[in-house]
Amino acid sequence: MTSRTPIRDRDRGRGRNHNRRAARPAVLAVLAAAAVLLSGCSASETGHDRSSGTSHEGGRGSRGGNPAPAPAQGAPGTADRADGKAGGEDDGRRTEAPPADYLSTFALDVDTASWGYARRTLADGNLPDPRTVRPEEFVNSFRQDYRQPDGNGFSVTVDGARTDAADWSLMRVGLATRAGIGHDRRPPAALTFVVDISGSMAEPGRLDLVRKSLDLMTDRLRGDDSVAVVAFSGEARTRLPMTRLDGNRKRVHEVVDRLRPTDSTNVEAGVTRGYDTAVEGRRAGATNRVVLLSDALANTGTTSADALLERIDGARRDHGITLFGVGVGSDYNDAFMERLVDKGDGHTVYVSDEEEARRVFCDELPAQVELRARDAKAQVSFDPRNVERFRLIGYDNRRVADDSFRDDSVDGGEVGPGHTVTALYAVRLRLGASGHVATATVRWLDPDGRSPHEESGRVEASALTGAGWEQAAPRFQVTVAAAYLASSLRERGGGWEAVPGAVGLGRLSEITARLAERTEDPEVRQLSEAVRDARRLSN
Repeated sequence: MTSRTPIRDRDRGRGRNHNRRAARPAVLAVLAAAAVLLSGCSASETGHDRSSGTSHEGGRGSRGGNPAPAPAQGAPGTADRADGKAGGEDDGRRTEAPPADYLSTFALDVDTASWGYARRTLADGNLPDPRTVRPEEFVNSFRQDYRQPDGNGFSVTVDGARTDAADWSLMRVGLATRAGIGHDRRPPAALTFVVDISGSMAEPGRLDLVRKSLDLMTDRLRGDDSVAVVAFSGEARTRLPMTRLDGNRKRVHEVVDRLRPTDSTNVEAGVTRGYDTAVEGRRAGATNRVVLLSDALANTGTTSADALLERIDGARRDHGITLFGVGVGSDYNDAFMERLVDKGDGHTVYVSDEEEARRVFCDELPAQVELRARDAKAQVSFDPRNVERFRLIGYDNRRVADDSFRDDSVDGGEVGPGHTVTALYAVRLRLGASGHVATATVRWLDPDGRSPHEESGRVEASALTGAGWEQAAPRFQVTVAAAYLASSLRERGGGWEAVPGAVGLGRLSEITARLAERTEDPEVRQLSEAVRDARRLSN
């Protein structure tokens, strides 16, 4: 796996921009993902806790091609006062826009596979490889309470709380899109499932879980949806060309049931044949996806992601075909899968049992069938009058150069309906800070007309200097707890600076156990169990 750059403080005068996604590891299949991705689930299965939070919203506008960074206060050129008001008189604290090193920019394409794999590894009695721990994927694996926007686009929520570290606070930037139009009204889907049937997939919880997931998907998809199946081991073969499900479900089940593990793993052959099949069976007006289901343990053919990236990127640009990865197995090449899926403008998830597969298919992946936004990016501008230092927690491979924020030729993330994205910042305020601290702006392209839009939200110093994080709203506490667990697991690998205010695993175990009881959320219960396992294994 490739080593990752540790998050660094960004001090005034540093002026460091991060280029878009330094080689992002990616690989995993999303076969199951697509299954439910396009299938419908009842409201009780998909309902998230989305009660209104503290939302700070700015004005919306369509801005084209201007590469200037986001201003500290909404519209370009607007003077900013310490009391948060745009005023005409000069109070000695006016600024047109923050210096470049007070900006932070990243793409909105966040996976969750790192959390799923870490949880499985801990449950099996092992500490995860620190290189596979991505804090932003831990943070984004839990439900949030951000307000949904009234129309298309995003709502922006910015809040925060103190930590136990002197002068350090944590600031949460939350973005949310409106829920989807429903299973019956969405566009038809054309899904190509690329299934790993190599010898390593014989382990329980791999190919058997894939087959069950595909059968579930086949029964839930609509009759006007289409599926194709490509299987690969040492070589790849199309087991089912693109086929409408109406009248053909039995045929699909038979193809799936005949999938059996064989020998080596030639991911190159599988992905290449999968994309050829997807291009041949592409349907105009449909959601065209390649879904890769694998442990990503390539051992024959091209075993690095580099040779496959051009093929994946070309299909995305020329045909609008995106890639989803679903990872399985206790031994899983997370880095390889993530890098492939990143190039395919998709997402990676990790599933270890039927319950998790059902949640992925009914809850997470359906949000990726439709699109609310293309090439979505976020930029946070910090007010240098009140902020001494700040750090974005994670997102190492998703950074975008600050001056590319409004360059719509620079790739961003694809975001579906009912989706949330969370970014957590460590912020050190100046002595006596008051008033405006930061403005978060999200920019995206309309999925159909590709016109640009923006939405902003802001936060004041009082939100970051009031109560401590353990007294904050439950969902904020869950976010921080997930980040602290990830920080603890990453520290073992060296080259990683702990998140300010991090508490020990013993204390964190007490906090997450309390949160699990308070929220009655099974996913928070899993977080509590993972913290407990990490504490036991670290002793």
